[in-house]
Amino acid sequence: MNEMEENDHRRLGKELDLFTFSDLVGSGLPLWTPRGTIVYRALDNFIWELRKKAGYERVTIPHITKRDLYDTSGHWEKFATDLFKLNSREGKEYAIKPMNCPHHTQIFARRPFSYREMPQRYAETTMVYRDEQSGELGGLTRVLSITQDDAHVFCRHSQVKEEFLKIWDIVDVFYQTFGFTLRVRLSFRDPNTPEKYLGTPEIWNKAESELREMAEKRGADYFEGLGEAALYGPKLDFMAKNSAGREWQVATIQLDMNLPERFDLTCVNEKGEKERIVMIHAAISGSIERCTAILLEHYAGAFPLWLSPVQVKVIPVRTNHNEYAKEISEMLKEHNVRAELDDADANLGSKVRDAKTSKIPYWIVIGDKEIEGRNITLESRDAGALGQMSKEELVEKLLGEIKNKK
Repeated sequence: MNEMEENDHRRLGKELDLFTFSDLVGSGLPLWTPRGTIVYRALDNFIWELRKKAGYERVTIPHITKRDLYDTSGHWEKFATDLFKLNSREGKEYAIKPMNCPHHTQIFARRPFSYREMPQRYAETTMVYRDEQSGELGGLTRVLSITQDDAHVFCRHSQVKEEFLKIWDIVDVFYQTFGFTLRVRLSFRDPNTPEKYLGTPEIWNKAESELREMAEKRGADYFEGLGEAALYGPKLDFMAKNSAGREWQVATIQLDMNLPERFDLTCVNEKGEKERIVMIHAAISGSIERCTAILLEHYAGAFPLWLSPVQVKVIPVRTNHNEYAKEISEMLKEHNVRAELDDADANLGSKVRDAKTSKIPYWIVIGDKEIEGRNITLESRDAGALGQMSKEELVEKLLGEIKNKK
């Protein structure tokens, strides 16, 4: 418990200057600082790298919609109290989007697709908004504005297994990068409360059976969670345990046979006939806010090099070392290393303490020896003093670690 308090993401986020909250903006609405935005973007870019390799394409949607869209999807009826609603000056009812899937159905529905063009894979990182009660809000783990790295696959029934496993591969790579071990919850409907879900028992039985079969064939560490399903279908929820032993629900993959029915989504099959398709929903980070909170606590704020807002601090011993220190700093920036020059009028000890307190992965000390030898002395947050090396060796070491997300 002491470790969890010490590593609370709210305290760490403030100390590392990653995000803030404002009473004027409102609780549950985080404001990301320049340093925090680097972390936010780095996570999003990593997920996009993995998705791009798997054949996804980016799409973009507006943040509001007419009520009609959510009437058709069923969200207006089921989640009316969670929606932020607004009216146009012409009296039309709109909602600020709490999810992206209904919008994405309309991108797919814009034209007919042949079976040869299936699957269609759409990805988008965007905010959604849910009217949570103020007492439920807390730090980045429960917010009103939620950044989802959202994706939807529109595919044939025969393609479901392959697409699910591709997404599962992305989830595994993403969380193994951070050293997490995952187990899987098969989130099924509660048969005692059928009114909570869309669709027929036959559709649900088929979907749940397919998910159970996939988990068994993959040899996953899984368990079933009745009542944890989404409105429109069962899902795989991935559970990750952090370094303090706390388990979080992170990524999710959802199998949806209901929205394609409600929006009449089809493709043209080999016989020239319309064939009902299936929709798969997938979020890798869960939300970038929650993922950042989990990683902050997991690493106790000491992010790996590739994710750190400041990757290297360059510290001249005295003012006459500033010029060479600036040269090193600029060289690193030219190689896209996030370097910061500490040329403040302070002693070496206080500058090094500041680098340690800020949990910066590496710092470089520049003194007479370094200028004379045209090299650098490198120190590591995790490994201590690494000694002198050439500028070329430094760049090779840092870029290698960043590229491999070491």
